[in-house]
Amino acid sequence: MVSSFSSKVPAGWVLGVIAGVFLAVFAAYPQIKLVYNQGAEWKGHYAYNDIDEVAYAAYLKALIDGRPRKNDPYTGRDDLPGSPQPESLFSIQFAAPYAVALPARLLGISAASAMTISGVVAGFLSAFLFFLLIAKITGSHWAGLAGSLVALAGGALAAGEGAIGGILEIGQTYPYFPYLRRYLPAVPFVAFSGLLLAMWYWLEAEEKPRRIVLAVASSVLFAFTVFSYFYTWTAAAGWLACLAFVTLLLRNKDRFGDLAGYLSIAFACLIPLTFYALMLSQRAETLDHVQLLVYTREIDLFRFPVYVGLAAIAFVVIGVWRRTIELREAASIFTLSLAITPILLFNQQLISGRSLQPIHYQVFIGNYIASLSLVLAIALAFRKELSEGSKWAKGACASIAVLAITWGFVECHWTVSVLDDANIARDEHVPAAEFLNREAEKLNDPYRATIFSVSNIHADDSPTLSPQAVLWARHQHVFAGLTWKESKQRFYQQLHYQNLDDAWLERRLKNGDFVSMIALFGWGRHTDRLSSEATPLTSREIEDEAGRFRRYIAEFSEDQAYKPLLTHAVIPAGWDVDLSNLERWYRLDGGTRAGNQMIYRLTPRNDLISIAIRGDQNPER
Repeated sequence: MVSSFSSKVPAGWVLGVIAGVFLAVFAAYPQIKLVYNQGAEWKGHYAYNDIDEVAYAAYLKALIDGRPRKNDPYTGRDDLPGSPQPESLFSIQFAAPYAVALPARLLGISAASAMTISGVVAGFLSAFLFFLLIAKITGSHWAGLAGSLVALAGGALAAGEGAIGGILEIGQTYPYFPYLRRYLPAVPFVAFSGLLLAMWYWLEAEEKPRRIVLAVASSVLFAFTVFSYFYTWTAAAGWLACLAFVTLLLRNKDRFGDLAGYLSIAFACLIPLTFYALMLSQRAETLDHVQLLVYTREIDLFRFPVYVGLAAIAFVVIGVWRRTIELREAASIFTLSLAITPILLFNQQLISGRSLQPIHYQVFIGNYIASLSLVLAIALAFRKELSEGSKWAKGACASIAVLAITWGFVECHWTVSVLDDANIARDEHVPAAEFLNREAEKLNDPYRATIFSVSNIHADDSPTLSPQAVLWARHQHVFAGLTWKESKQRFYQQLHYQNLDDAWLERRLKNGDFVSMIALFGWGRHTDRLSSEATPLTSREIEDEAGRFRRYIAEFSEDQAYKPLLTHAVIPAGWDVDLSNLERWYRLDGGTRAGNQMIYRLTPRNDLISIAIRGDQNPER
């Protein structure tokens, strides 16, 4: 039995393990749902809970396969001697994927399995670290249990997102447990949780050697977030600034010592940021098309995490009034620093003049910082009742924990269902991937072979399951292998090989087809969710783009047809696809049925190219 708020930490940790197990279950829920939906027909693929995960999984597979840090799984253009590649989002944010890829390679775990496992492990560790932090600050393991579950299971709610939108019919039922979007941002979120805990110990410590050790640990954890995920490290930096500000404002016990300590930590944090800036200066041009940087100084206070943070401040005031909180103590300083961080994150542009997709702060990190601050503020406001270890306090915490767990399953049920069909479709593509893997064994460099896949879902997911590059995929341009111009031309080529013309493209764009809009105009035009400057496409823009595609078709030549050189065409069985344009340049064999896909081997009609391919068994560009 766990004694009431005793000093027997190992016994109290049982409650932390319970919190961790439930978050691990929530992380595994999409996979459990896919296996349940497929039953005996499950083919072994992982279930994604966000459509962007395919790009992360593709990069992870490349690392597991031993490809270099600057790789492009969608084009096969890796950083090699004589062929240097610029930095991409993935090569700069390498720490988290390497943390997953290296043990996966050592243990022989596939990228698909590693995606699921990393989410489960991150779910457990983040909940356990939140438990330790809350228990240490409040002096109550039961508060740690309830608080960690509320802060993490209620994270989407604190963002004003997730299941609540569908339940109340006020918005979309999305996203699923945002911070558990696999290894990004899940793995750096664990590091951020460790940073919170380390800095709490630092704030409380009085011995200089202990402070130095904790400062070093905090700096290392911060460095890991820097090379893992932009929104996590910038939120961490913002919170550290808030913590320093509140500490120096309220605590006068050893203000000089605190100032020296914060300056030392800041200096240590600048070291990884220097290397980060150097890598960022070598970025690919496509990175700017994806990031959607906005120059603005507009104030932004109407965000759910801001409201939650303000509520936390109110509870601190209540605690001061009830005399359960001393304003100058470490607990209140720590809590207030968390509460004001969302305000800083959404309004830093008042100083910097730049705003970068603040929705990511709202759903991936700022909401969890705010919910943690609210949990701590409430617990501290009622610290007297908690510290007494009464049955009432235990019962209240247990009841809150049960409610949080219940809400967690509600989030799972509502938000996972949105992607059920897509996950089933992806799992049905596994037999095609197995066929392509067997085909890849015949090649000296399978990463440079390129397939033409008609299904957007299959093309996006293919590099996670098989080594070949793809002609075009929705997430292709987030890597550095292609310039923005090349990416658009590949989309044109994709459409042309399906015998789709400029009239078709014009209709699709006018009807708001987001796939075509992303491919031709970037991620910022189809919704203002990512960019405050998003504007609808004009008729003139659509007509001009259709005209460019018409000219591309008219000028299409052998040089374009064989760049890249295609080795296979993957067509969903039963789809009526006119491949006459493809057949002008390639001979198709009789085709092989692999699951629900038909796969055709392609041979160039130019015999000289065909002879060259047969000579080295390696199709080059």
